[in-house]
Amino acid sequence: MTPTAAPPATAGETLAGSPPPVVSRGRGARANRTARTLRRSSFTGVQVLLLSILVVVPMAFIVLAAFSTDVPRPGAATLGGLTLGNFSIVVSHASLVALGNSVLIAGCASVGAMVIGCGLAFLAARTDVRWKPLVYFAGIAPMFLPSLVGALAWSLLAGPATGYLNVVLRAVGLGSFFDVYSHLGMIFVLTLYYAPYAFLLVFGSLSLMNPDLEDASNVHGGSMRSTLREVTFPLALPAALGSGVLIFALTMENFPVAQMIGTPGQVETLPTFIYRLMNAAPARGTEAAAVAVILTLVLMVITFLQQRVVLKRKFTTVSGKGMKPRVLAIGRWRTIGLVLALGYLFLALVLPVLALLLASLQSSPYLSSLDQLTTAGGLSFWSLGQTALDHDFLLALRNSLFVAVVAATLGTALSFVVGYTVYRTNAPGRKVLEYLAMAPLAVPAIVMGLGLLWTWVAAPIPLYGTVAVLVIAFMGIYLPQGYRGTTASILQVDDDLEDSAVLLGARRVRAVRTVTVPLMKTGLLSTLLLLLMLSMRELSAALFLFTSDTRLLSIVVFDEYDNGALREAASTSLLYCLAIMVVVLLARAVGARPANGAR
Repeated sequence: MTPTAAPPATAGETLAGSPPPVVSRGRGARANRTARTLRRSSFTGVQVLLLSILVVVPMAFIVLAAFSTDVPRPGAATLGGLTLGNFSIVVSHASLVALGNSVLIAGCASVGAMVIGCGLAFLAARTDVRWKPLVYFAGIAPMFLPSLVGALAWSLLAGPATGYLNVVLRAVGLGSFFDVYSHLGMIFVLTLYYAPYAFLLVFGSLSLMNPDLEDASNVHGGSMRSTLREVTFPLALPAALGSGVLIFALTMENFPVAQMIGTPGQVETLPTFIYRLMNAAPARGTEAAAVAVILTLVLMVITFLQQRVVLKRKFTTVSGKGMKPRVLAIGRWRTIGLVLALGYLFLALVLPVLALLLASLQSSPYLSSLDQLTTAGGLSFWSLGQTALDHDFLLALRNSLFVAVVAATLGTALSFVVGYTVYRTNAPGRKVLEYLAMAPLAVPAIVMGLGLLWTWVAAPIPLYGTVAVLVIAFMGIYLPQGYRGTTASILQVDDDLEDSAVLLGARRVRAVRTVTVPLMKTGLLSTLLLLLMLSMRELSAALFLFTSDTRLLSIVVFDEYDNGALREAASTSLLYCLAIMVVVLLARAVGARPANGAR
């Protein structure tokens, strides 16, 4: 018999026990999509975990300690029982006075810094002021002098008893006049060293402003004053307001100036109040945590307002065609503007450096009259030379450079990875990464230091007391600055270049390494050097994390001042500034060099 042909397999049947090809491809595609989703989720999850260790866990310890009867102890993360009693200190007289002082000083310093910074920015960006490069230098130069060193210098200059300015006034028969240990003294010093923040933000806004808008005002009969009042200044207002809110937040959380100038004058702010609670005998850590929570909440509101102001009042004034901002002729103000800029540079940089140099050269640590300087042996390089060769100074210098370099390198790498994930991928949860990366912006450094202290004291990993915990602290504190710097560079590089490499057969990691990163070289190096400078200046967080073997230069200066060794503090400060100057010169050299492979 002729065998009958087998009936064709139906869509639901299988041949040789295998599923139909269409079904196989559908299931395989779903499996591949699931695998890709899991890989993307795990990649994001690792970053979220890392950022949580840097930012979330320290803040969680602060919050838990604020509601607990005890603080974490070495080797144990457990806290005491829950209580609301710690927050009673928030409404105490001392706390309310500290809050009032913080708001008053930060508010006045913000206004002063904005007046100076915005004024210099307008002169440098939009006028024909004399020696414009020098005016620009005057606007940014004080930024490279740490506020810690500035506070020390002005305590030497304007101390009520032995301040150099008062000694000079007494020598000419005018008596003592200056007293930096006061509300006004703190406002003055903070104004000097935070004006560059307003300068940089407003200078950028004025430099990128489209001149067509001002030309239109002139065509319709507007004078120079009316054009400035109705067009130029309103367009620069978002940058000015944003810088004002930012400066308010930074001055409110500033610890070095408050401690070195406010404390001798019995002017207490919230950061110094927290520091005093932690250094009480016994330490009042839970109450310090409660105050820290309140300070953080205040700064979170301020940061939110700053972001809202900048984003809500953002006006587009840059077109695709080439343009050059108008330069306004200001007549006799060309010379007056230059004199004002030089006066600010003299007060913020030249005079403080001279005071530090004089203090380091004095053979006697205190100066009561000018005659001491003219006597034989009145001035000597002995202290400066001893400091440069001192073992403790060299150890602190080595620690500062090591911590700054490692924190800046790892911080830049982490910022790049997070920024790339947020802006170049569609990985789930990438928005969470952005929120975590920007969260430290609203957390005062002294609060973060307190949280990091309890985190690594309680952690089973023995990192507390090593330079590694300082590296971790600085990475977390300056994560927002690194993230902003790297994301700005990422957004400037067209992703089509990287995609072209992938289409030609390169794996994504290789395309990023050989295409994207080389094109971002200048931006990444600039971010690295920014983090390097910021890490070398940090004091507030390091105060809770250092040991005798891990002291930094900022800690050495603070300790010497706190112990009354002003000559040694001045000598260390000069060498400290010299180290920072080397970093600044390196930043200028790298910033002027084009990225390899860029066109």
